[in-house]
This record gives sequence, structure tokens and C-alpha cells, in this order.
Amino acid sequence: MKRYSASITINAAPETVWKIITDAGGYPAWDLSMDHIEGKLALGETVKFFTKLSEQAFPVKVTAFEPNRKLVLTGGMPLGLFKSERTHSLTSIANGGTQFHTEEIFSGLLEPVFGKNIPDLTENFQGFVAALKKHAEK
Repeated sequence: MKRYSASITINAAPETVWKIITDAGGYPAWDLSMDHIEGKLALGETVKFFTKLSEQAFPVKVTAFEPNRKLVLTGGMPLGLFKSERTHSLTSIANGGTQFHTEEIFSGLLEPVFGKNIPDLTENFQGFVAALKKHAEK
């Protein structure tokens, strides 16, 4: 199993951060690795992420959608042979801000095979949370 994550404190309310992370069309304005997203970020919807890091689109299904708290995007192969699950978690903090955490877990029987081709995403995750913070606080 491979796991990547990053966390950051954002000086903006969870509602503000939620609005940003659920606005599929707005990602290219602040997430420098995102080319565009096709689809709507809503429970049960399938969306495709087109990044500048890969020529391949990444289709995922929105499997959890708890406004101002949690967004989960799940993709992979049938029968769970290879699975990716990206979770964005938002926690309200005392000063009216948000503790934001994002994590992606790659798993499944074929993860040892496909996992070898997944580069170290640590820097990308850190860049994502930093860009989200900057956008939410402006």
C-alpha cells in the first residue's frame, strides 16, 4: 500500500475552503498541476481529472460528500484489484480557521505492480495544500 498526505492550517472558514475544493471548474485558477476537471463534484458523480503531470485522465467517483467536512474520491480497477482513494478532510479550529488534511491511499491486489509506476507524490501534495491555503486566504 502506498500513502501520501499533507496537512495545513488555513485562515479561512471551512465553508470557504469547501467551496473551493468542490468547484471543479475553479481548480486551474489555483492548483498549478491541474489542467481541468470534467464533471461535477457531488455525491455519486464520476469526474475526470486532467493534470499537467500526466497525459492520461483520472476518472474517479465521489464516494463521500459531507459539506464543510469531508470529500472522498475513489478510482481504480473493478473488484478492487487496484484502488486509489483521495480524502480531503476539513476541521474547524478555534480561531475560525480550518485544519485541512488530504491523503491518497493506493491499495489492492495489483498495487505492487501498478504502485511501482507511481512517483513520489509528497511534493505535489505539499504544493496542493499550500496553493489551497493561498487561494482561500486571499
